[in-house]
Amino acid sequence: VQLQASGGGLVQAGDSLRLSCAESGRTFSSYSMGWFRQAPDKEREFLSAISGGGTIKRYADSVKGRFTISRDNAKNTVYLHMNSLKPEDAAVYYCAAGRLTPTAIRTDFWGQGTQVTVSS
Repeated sequence: VQLQASGGGLVQAGDSLRLSCAESGRTFSSYSMGWFRQAPDKEREFLSAISGGGTIKRYADSVKGRFTISRDNAKNTVYLHMNSLKPEDAAVYYCAAGRLTPTAIRTDFWGQGTQVTVSS
């Protein structure tokens, strides 16, 4: 499983951004997908996850109501829609493939990160 994240960039506080993560194989729909982020000097933080069929979603409290996860299995792509971005959202964002847990996702594969910078 190879994952390619994209869509990061420099935005202003209050802006929106959509991250994408594409999977190159033929097994995309069999995996739950998740998004994490890691800011400098901080541990990697779970943000959101979605089941293979897209019907079950998980969110961390820190992003609930501002971030939305979705997937398009025909395009082998998972998205993270981020609204009302804050300077504290600045981090490297990672996508991952794995299995949903009751509150998050157990990851088996990671993509490379994409940088999100939020100016105040």
